[in-house]
Amino acid sequence: MNGVLVLDKPPGMSSAAAVDHVKRALGASRAGHGGTLDPIATGVLAICLGEATKLAPYLLADDKAYEALAVLGVATDTLDRTGAVTETRPYDHVTADAIERALAGRRGEQDQVPPMYSAVKRGGVPLYKHARRGIEIEREPRRIRIDRLELVRFEPPHVALSIACSKGTYVRSLVADIGADLGCGANLAQLRRTQSGRFSIDTAQQLDALDPTRILAMADVLELPIVTIPEALVTTIRNGIQHPLERIGAPAGQQFQMFDEARGLLAIGHDEGGHVVYDRVFTGG
Repeated sequence: MNGVLVLDKPPGMSSAAAVDHVKRALGASRAGHGGTLDPIATGVLAICLGEATKLAPYLLADDKAYEALAVLGVATDTLDRTGAVTETRPYDHVTADAIERALAGRRGEQDQVPPMYSAVKRGGVPLYKHARRGIEIEREPRRIRIDRLELVRFEPPHVALSIACSKGTYVRSLVADIGADLGCGANLAQLRRTQSGRFSIDTAQQLDALDPTRILAMADVLELPIVTIPEALVTTIRNGIQHPLERIGAPAGQQFQMFDEARGLLAIGHDEGGHVVYDRVFTGG
């Protein structure tokens, strides 16, 4: 079983637990996900099965879209509703116009410091393990991009937001930063991922009603240029033998997918000095 199942992850479950459930339910030999969701979050979780686990790093790089609900006036150590309250402040001065101004200041490219309660590792240890021991670790900011940050609804103290962003964006941190901009603090109460790359919530499956016939073929997962390999060269591709780009008709200066004539995914490669360099080779696509 090779392909990607788009799951609507339920709340209260880790991404790893969701992957394990799908793996057992479908009898897959291997499984992994293409982008973690926190346990409180719901929505699009791409679960890669079999040979498609080799595609997971590419899915991690995809842009994402979310619906978020923030609560003004309360800051927590985890930056969401699951954490211990670290500060409460009045929010009655906050208006919809003030929120709009704060959101405008957070759009575009910017640096974001990963939260302590995250899986980012320092010295091989996830930051959240340090945080649970009360240890604060200095973190390097990461460059992120916020393409859409819109106010959907303001019902004090709740602020509903629509967000489209680059990979690696922590919505919890974004909400906390907006709360700081407003002078009252804020934490993330709800989060729903509605888009991850080409995967939409409209096509996601429910955990209690998995349909194997809706698993996406590996050929339908990535948005990279496609090169069709003639049958005579298929074995050489699977064996990782390099070819000049012109021999297989591959584009120069790009990463691309290589398919057999039956649209089976053979490999992902890129141009290096006019020859194919293989990034991933698949035994069945």
